[in-house]
Amino acid sequence: MCGIIAGVAQRNILPILLEGLKRLEYRGYDSAGLAVIDRHAIVRKRALGKVKELEGLLEAEPVSGLVGIAHTRWATHGAPSTENAHPHVSRDQIAVVHNGIIENHEQLKISQLARGHVFTSETDTEVIAHEFYDALQVTGCLLEAVKLAIKKFEGAFALGVISVSEPDTLIACRKGSPLVIGVGIEEYFIASDVAALLPVTQRFIFLEDGDIAELKINQVKLCDTEGRVIERPIKKSQLTVDAVDKGDYRHYMLKEIYEQPLALSQVLEGRFIKQRLNENALGYNASLIFDTIKSVQLLACGTSYHAGMVAQYWFEELAGIPCRVEVASEFRYRQPILPENTLIISISQSGETADTLAALLEAKKIGARYSIAVCNVPESSLVRESDLALMTRAGPEIGVASTKAFTSQLATLMLLVIAIGRRFKLTKLAEEKITSQLFSLPASIKKVLELDGEIKKLSEDFSEKQHALFLGRGAHYPIAMEGALKLKEISYIHAEAYPAGELKHGPLALIDAEMPVITVAPNNSLLEKLKSNIHEVSARGGQLIVFMDESLTPVPDLNIKIIKVPQIGVENELSPIVYTIPLQLLAYHVAVLKGTDVDQPRNLAKSVTVE
Repeated sequence: MCGIIAGVAQRNILPILLEGLKRLEYRGYDSAGLAVIDRHAIVRKRALGKVKELEGLLEAEPVSGLVGIAHTRWATHGAPSTENAHPHVSRDQIAVVHNGIIENHEQLKISQLARGHVFTSETDTEVIAHEFYDALQVTGCLLEAVKLAIKKFEGAFALGVISVSEPDTLIACRKGSPLVIGVGIEEYFIASDVAALLPVTQRFIFLEDGDIAELKINQVKLCDTEGRVIERPIKKSQLTVDAVDKGDYRHYMLKEIYEQPLALSQVLEGRFIKQRLNENALGYNASLIFDTIKSVQLLACGTSYHAGMVAQYWFEELAGIPCRVEVASEFRYRQPILPENTLIISISQSGETADTLAALLEAKKIGARYSIAVCNVPESSLVRESDLALMTRAGPEIGVASTKAFTSQLATLMLLVIAIGRRFKLTKLAEEKITSQLFSLPASIKKVLELDGEIKKLSEDFSEKQHALFLGRGAHYPIAMEGALKLKEISYIHAEAYPAGELKHGPLALIDAEMPVITVAPNNSLLEKLKSNIHEVSARGGQLIVFMDESLTPVPDLNIKIIKVPQIGVENELSPIVYTIPLQLLAYHVAVLKGTDVDQPRNLAKSVTVE
C-alpha cells in the first residue's frame, strides 16, 4: 500500500522527493503530499489524486529544503481527501509520513483529545504525530521521543519523522512494513522500495523489524527495539534506473507481459548443470531439507495464491507428495494443524504481503521445521524469515496487475516440484521431459505473444459487457481464476472463474448472449470433458471464446470464437504457464478499450502490507 520517500541532503530535496513519489505511485495513488523544513518551519503541500496533482501545486507554489518527507497514499482510515493526505503535522512542530495501520488509534485519540490536541483528519496516522510531539516535550530529543512514543503503538508501521526542533535530522523506523535507507555521498534517504531511490543511489541498508534510524547529512545511527546501537550492512542493488522505466510501451503492464520470455530464462539461469537441476542452486542445505519432508503446505494471497493452486496439482500429480494450498489470511486465523515434517512454501512477489508473512510466522510457531520463500525481492521480510529463499528473478514489476511475477512464480515452483519429486514419484525420464519443457518456455511464450493483434481485435466484443465467466479444468482452473482476476482488476468487468465440471451446479443459469464465457482448452486428458461443457454453453446461446491448443481441430459453431495457442516444445505439464499469456493480453486490451487506468486500477495497490 502507501509509499514513503524522505531524505537529508546538501541540495534541494524537492526534485528527489517528487521523482521518488512517481516511482512509488504503484503502491498508492489516492493522494500525495510532502513536507520540508525551510527556515526552521515545516512547509507542507498536499493534493488529492495522483502525484502529478501535487507536482502542479508545487509549480504554482514552489518550496525548497534540505530535509523532507513525502508520501503517496492508498486509503485505509479515512476517505481519499486533501485533509487525509500525508504528511500529518502536530502543532507545526512535528511532521510524519506513515505506511501501515495503528490498530489502537481510537484509544490514543481519546487520550490526546483530553490533552488538548486538535485533529484535522480521519486518519490513524495523526495520532502518531501527536504522540511524537508529547514525547518530544519530555525527552527534548527527537530520536528519544520516537523511541518512547512507538512503545504505545499497536499494529504495523513504517515511519519518516521530521521536527523543527532538529531541522537537520530525519528519523525512520519500521515494524511490519518495509523501509530501506539509501546511502548517498554525505546524504541519506529512506523509501518503501529500492526502486524509488535508484536515481540517487544503488547502495542500501535494509532495516529489520523494530529498527530505528537517525539520519543526518553526514551520518546514520541505527538502534534496535531496546535502544541499543546496532549496525546493518550496506548492500549494492543490482537494479538500475532503466529497469523501472516504461520504455516504448504504453503501459508498464504491457511491457511486463512482453518481458516474460526473458524473466523465465532468468528463472532457469545457473540452476541447471547439463540440463539437470542442481539442488545446490536452491539454497544451502536444500537437499538435506528435502530429504526430511513428507508433505507441503503452500501459503499465498491473490495472484500468488493462484500460482500455489497450480503448484498443488504439480506436487501431487508429478512429485507424488501430499500438498495443501491455502489463502494466507485464512490459514493464520483458523488454528491449523500441520502434519509432521511439513515444508512451508510461502509465495509473494514483494515479500512484504502482511497476511502471508503472518501465516509463515504462525506456521513456525505451531511447529513447522522448514520454510521456503518463493519471492521476487531478495531483501524482503518474507525472505529473511524463511530458512530458504528461491528468488523468481522477474525484475521490478510496477503494474499493479501481476503478470511476469506470476509466470516466474510458476516456473520457480516447478523447480521445487522437480527437486522434491526426486524423493517421491518423479522418475528420471519424467524429470528430463519437464526440464526440456522449462527450457522451451521462453520461445513458446514469444510465439504466443504474436497473438496480440488477434486478441486485441477480440477485446472489442467486451466493450459493452458487464460480466464474464472463465472455465478451466485441472491445473487450468487456477489459470481461469487468474484470467478472471486480471479482467476484473483492470477493466472493472465482473468476472468469475469456475471449474468446468461445476458448470451444471449453478453457473449455467447465468449463460445468455450477454455473458462471454472464456475457456482454456489444452490438449490433455480432460479435453473431452471440457468439450461437453463448451457445447452446453453454446446450446444456450452463450458467447464462447476458446483458447485452444493449435493441434486441435475445432467443430464449426457460430457461437464459438477460437484462438489457437501455439505450444513449442511445451506439453501438458507446463501448459498452464503458456495459457496464462493470452488471458493477460485479453484483460489488458479490454481495459485499454474501456479507458481505465491499466497500471494503477482504482482502489488497488501493488503490495498489500496490512491486513
